[in-house]
Amino acid sequence: MRRRKEPLLALPMTVWMLLFTALPLIYILGISFYQRDETWGVTSILTLDNYRRLFDPVYIRVFADSIGLAVQATLLSLLAGYPFAYAMSKAKPKRRAALMLLVIIPFWTSSLMRIYGWMILLQANGPINSMLLKLGVIARPAKLLFTHGAVLLGMVYTLLPFMILPCHTAIERLDARVTDAARDLGASPARAFLTVTLPLTVPGILSGCMLVFVPTMGLYYVYDLLGGGKGAILGRVIHDQMLSARNPPFGAALSVALIALTGVVVALQRRLGGKDIGFF
Repeated sequence: MRRRKEPLLALPMTVWMLLFTALPLIYILGISFYQRDETWGVTSILTLDNYRRLFDPVYIRVFADSIGLAVQATLLSLLAGYPFAYAMSKAKPKRRAALMLLVIIPFWTSSLMRIYGWMILLQANGPINSMLLKLGVIARPAKLLFTHGAVLLGMVYTLLPFMILPCHTAIERLDARVTDAARDLGASPARAFLTVTLPLTVPGILSGCMLVFVPTMGLYYVYDLLGGGKGAILGRVIHDQMLSARNPPFGAALSVALIALTGVVVALQRRLGGKDIGFF
């Protein structure tokens, strides 16, 4: 009887995934093979020109810049997030709860509003420049806003919790007796961490890297607001093709390419030993 009920329990989620995930993806894939209509929409003529256009040097540069930004944001998130996750996992219960709250609080507010907050902090007459001028560190306001560094800051700030949470989960699941055994055998704390803790938490690290790398290429509002719209990343180009250029077929082809790139990242994560880490 229980086995008969299990498919029925899964039916609502299955229908939801088909209607709001599978069908839109099939639609995007389908229109990517059609020609653009002169006004808006698509014609009934099949073509591969949208995919050939992806190999134009302009769009290859967009892909390269997007991947480069994602790699940098992922590495910075890992360097900042893993030590925090490690310290949080070793903290006492009350302090651990407080640290976890600090990680979760950003989810309670709009990321767009938080990015506007960073714009205020980084502008020429903002609090950061004012403080540096008063301390005599700089003689005139520094250009902090509309720079590559500001974009990286915004990306890391927005996605850092997605690195911390899986790393924390992986560290918490680690059997403390393993590291204790390494210490008993003469390993120093640093050596025990590098040879035992770090390798055994690689699945969590890979999960966090994937959760940061993939969204970075689509968070174009962070790129626009903190970078001043200089250059382009894949998410911005897709947005422009769909709405500004009124070219849904090519926008769909770019979306399919982004989905394929995401699939490669997920496959690589699996290949390297990443696993699903539940942390919500």
